[in-house]
Amino acid sequence: MPKTSARLLSLLSLLQARRDWPGALLAERLDISARTVRRDVDRLRELGYPIVAFKGPEGGYRLDAGSDLPPLLFDDEQAVALAVALRIATTTGAGIEEAAARALTTVRQVMPGRLRRRIDMLQITAVGRSAAQPESQVDSGVLMALGAAVHAREVLRFDYASPPGAGDGDPAMTAPRRAQPHHLVTWGGRWYLVAWDLDREDWRTFRADRITPRVPSGPRFTPRELPGGDVAAFVASRFRGSDGSVDWPCRGEVILDLPAAEVSRYSRDGVVEELGPDRCRLVLGSWSWPGLAADIGRFDADIEVVGPAELRDAFAQLARRYANAATGPLGERRQ
Repeated sequence: MPKTSARLLSLLSLLQARRDWPGALLAERLDISARTVRRDVDRLRELGYPIVAFKGPEGGYRLDAGSDLPPLLFDDEQAVALAVALRIATTTGAGIEEAAARALTTVRQVMPGRLRRRIDMLQITAVGRSAAQPESQVDSGVLMALGAAVHAREVLRFDYASPPGAGDGDPAMTAPRRAQPHHLVTWGGRWYLVAWDLDREDWRTFRADRITPRVPSGPRFTPRELPGGDVAAFVASRFRGSDGSVDWPCRGEVILDLPAAEVSRYSRDGVVEELGPDRCRLVLGSWSWPGLAADIGRFDADIEVVGPAELRDAFAQLARRYANAATGPLGERRQ
């Protein structure tokens, strides 16, 4: 028989894995007697875990939500932070989605009702991260307020700060604003609110770190259908300057004589594959072939074009332009 501490951890893990456990099945899985199961359940209760017994032909146990979190685990704010992080992790594409989803279910199951309601209101869509963009800090209270407005389908009234250097007369940055919030989104380390702007009668993406919600919120609304129906594709197209395109019209592949780690820092949504310590493959998109060639040319390295032919022609076109610029009137005067 395992030591008591190890057995308690195994029992707790089983109780978190499913809602109801018949006592006989727990005893079988742990290879202990039904009496030992009852004693171990009592020990877990003493530690603060809200385990309830249910009657019936196969009487057993259930890990329930209590009035307080079990001691020595997390306080309220830590529990909320953990649940938010796990919710984001379910869409990161890092190969941990299933584990994160199971962990989120476990954390939510033992939360008091007041915390579960807060977490359920915060529905997040995580869109592909761009390493080139800096992260920004958003007050957690603002995120919870935005999440609550999305969940309740209530018109959001808020002040929207102008970006650094923007003029006071910029119509896109005036306040207050009124919008129907639809999705809370992460992109490139920043938080955005996807909403229907009532004053401009169009879809907008608002930087969450520039939003200051006003109280009270507005009336409830009937959600509109997002263009294309997919929030990830919609946000990606907006950041690419498009109103509906899901992918770049021009996409090419090159090999650079640079480490993959260095290229990935500045490749936006490009795909970087390491080919060696100082060599990598880059697949990148843009709105034009010359624009794509110029983007790739900013890497200070030798370039081998894999394809397509349009990208190779664009490099030749830029080479002629740069050569003319170097030997033109300004170049002649400097000689």
